[in-house]
Amino acid sequence: MYQEKIEELQNYFKSHCKMKEYSGHSSKVHSVGWSCDGKRLASGSFDKSVCIYTLDRDRLNKEITFKGHGGSVDQLCWHQSHSDLLSTASGDKSVRIWDTRIQKCVATINTKGENINITWSPNGNSIAVGNKEDLVTFIDARTHKIEAEEQFNFEVNEISWNNTSDLFFLTNGQGCVHILSYPELKRQHILKAHPGTCICIEFDPTGKYFATGSADALVSLWDINELACQRVFTRMDWPVRTISFSYDGQLLASASEDLIIDIGFVETGDKIADISVEAATFTVAWHPSMYFLAYACDDKDAYDRKRDAGSLKVWGFPSD
Repeated sequence: MYQEKIEELQNYFKSHCKMKEYSGHSSKVHSVGWSCDGKRLASGSFDKSVCIYTLDRDRLNKEITFKGHGGSVDQLCWHQSHSDLLSTASGDKSVRIWDTRIQKCVATINTKGENINITWSPNGNSIAVGNKEDLVTFIDARTHKIEAEEQFNFEVNEISWNNTSDLFFLTNGQGCVHILSYPELKRQHILKAHPGTCICIEFDPTGKYFATGSADALVSLWDINELACQRVFTRMDWPVRTISFSYDGQLLASASEDLIIDIGFVETGDKIADISVEAATFTVAWHPSMYFLAYACDDKDAYDRKRDAGSLKVWGFPSD
């Protein structure tokens, strides 16, 4: 049933496997993400800045560098329907909202600790940010006021709303996914997802699945309605740090300290392609309407910091 589609995708990437590299930062890129209209790519870095690139058919052009954070920009998240708005979480104990139209920061929200992850609800109303002490702060995205704070007694790794913004998901250090109602924040379910730490979580744009990546090197695919594990992707050898679904929900990219990024077919788990990398990869993001994958790797060489430091890459361009 899926064999033709699998072969078609495998063949597509045989002729669309060119990678382009862009350097906009002076040190490691922690997070990359596309605006909802796919016209811009943002990167957040250890150098405290955010770079915005515009996509012009087959290349990126650097548009602006946002400065203002006093610490590393650890994660960023665009508004899911307003293509100009971007939120960032930083170790400087703040969240910032940036507007690419006026090219500046439109809000700074001070929080209690060093922030490491951020997510914007798909309906645009709320931003959640998690810090190193496992406190999650919920911010009203329109008034920029803190609506709620929730302290968890376990290691919170990644946070995300479902596509309808009425459930809030957290992955934790015990290999579980906690599911809370939103905005009430009442516990609905706890899924025992992995034997090892559950690191990352992503929702498929079609609303059918979510996936989790874990320290046991596995990616699990879950049916969102049944909360049942459908299949497991097992091609990685190292903890899975980052995952991303393609715009059509057909492909799942996974990355880790393995020197490949794996691209699998969601419905069967078959391998569609892989991308060779020279260092651990901590962030991947599929474009919202095309088969372009943005990613950023760790600095290749601890002794020679200049090489590959602060660059991001986009893969999927037509091969020459």
